[in-house]
Amino acid sequence: MTITTRSVQIPSSDIAIDAYLALPEAPGPHPAVIVFQEIFGVNSHIRHVTERFAQSGYVAIAPALYQRQSPGFETGYTAADVEIGRKYKDATTAAHLLADTQATLYYLSQLPDVNPEAIGTIGFCFGGHVAYLVATLPEIKATASFYGAGIATSTPGGGQPTLSRTPEIKGTIYAFFGDQDASIPLEQVTAIETELQKSGIKHHIFRYPADHGFFCDQRGSYDAAAASDAWSQVQTLFKTTLV
Repeated sequence: MTITTRSVQIPSSDIAIDAYLALPEAPGPHPAVIVFQEIFGVNSHIRHVTERFAQSGYVAIAPALYQRQSPGFETGYTAADVEIGRKYKDATTAAHLLADTQATLYYLSQLPDVNPEAIGTIGFCFGGHVAYLVATLPEIKATASFYGAGIATSTPGGGQPTLSRTPEIKGTIYAFFGDQDASIPLEQVTAIETELQKSGIKHHIFRYPADHGFFCDQRGSYDAAAASDAWSQVQTLFKTTLV
């Protein structure tokens, strides 16, 4: 499917957020997907994921989660890149992430080719945690959370772990983990699954024989088989919920 892309700005509670927007050229209305970055910013990998969704018939947008810390930030995957990415991650707060997501939802709802009743999210690494957090917003119909570290033990900016908000999740959530991921012990994955079950949330937990970052083909931990299956599962999730 032919698509168009552009950089846009989204007015949020206290700042204008840079974002990467990809749209199908075919007339809408289309469902929409918000793509949440890894700690490495809205880099080429995240832009490519955003474009893949547009090519599949979704309006897709990737807001810059580090706008307050470092406008325009994007980087690669070296040890130094990880260090700076974590620094910016540690400076974010759940309140700002929720406000920025609400601003992004409003922005999407104003686009003429978007169906505002059919919006989902996907996030990777830090963005996987963010996706779980903002699944509590009523507008989010479906969530794909990839290897979101810290969901069971922390929340951005401090406070009760994001896992404690699970009963507030409104839509369906799929969560994807690698069982060789040292940053997310298997007991934390089990805790997430248990809480989703206890709260009666529609969900599916996927475990792969893979490491952290297995979906990103720019990382040494990329696992083609796991990434392919996960992408298929995400397509199923959105096709069955964003209608």
